[in-house]
Amino acid sequence: MTSIPAGVPTPKTTKVMVILTAKQGLNREQIMKVMPSEIRATVKLYLEGKIRQWYSRGDGRGVVLFLDVKTPDEAHAIMDALPLSQEKLIDHEYISVGPLLPLAF
Repeated sequence: MTSIPAGVPTPKTTKVMVILTAKQGLNREQIMKVMPSEIRATVKLYLEGKIRQWYSRGDGRGVVLFLDVKTPDEAHAIMDALPLSQEKLIDHEYISVGPLLPLAF
């Protein structure tokens, strides 16, 4: 990971993007067995305002969520409680996002 050079403002994190990918070697049936409970849990998070946006990945291998949290650790705690995570069927990548810094210049 590249660090931010001295003197450059640190971006303010306003959301965390979570990229979920089905683990290699799984078959569709393994994931579909857990999907009803996963859907209920993610809809609940959406209605609570924790999930702001959600998208299907273009490659069909998972989803991208934008969580209304300030740190990847907060996002991790939310994702770890979901059924697909508890069953260890998906991998996660966490990316902090915020306002576009060059706009301040």
